[in-house]
Amino acid sequence: EVQLVESGGGLVQAGGSLRLSCAASGFTFDGYAIGWFRQAPGKEREGLPCAISSDADTIYTDAAKGRFTISRDKAKNTVYLQMDNLRPEDTATYICAAAKVVDGRFSLSAMDYWGAGILVTVSS
Repeated sequence: EVQLVESGGGLVQAGGSLRLSCAASGFTFDGYAIGWFRQAPGKEREGLPCAISSDADTIYTDAAKGRFTISRDKAKNTVYLQMDNLRPEDTATYICAAAKVVDGRFSLSAMDYWGAGILVTVSS
């Protein structure tokens, strides 16, 4: 069975840090682009992930640039999102997702696998 399981969320004060983990089972991350999406309370999920990691590139949205770092541990089949200098507006459920890379391309609108998400709450 294919699963993505997030962990590491919780409550943190503004300016603090958290490291989220996304562990895969049933498949390996090789050949997949991994993105961290987020959904704030009462809002729709953001269309773009705040961070994406593929074999060829790492991309961050403006809100995440300079504060978030995505990384992979191939041996553990796990992707991490290190979040520093957190702000109250970062409060959201963070969801990891995987999209297969074919001929060097992948589609954010057609992610193959999704996790259930993990809540991050940043207090002011």
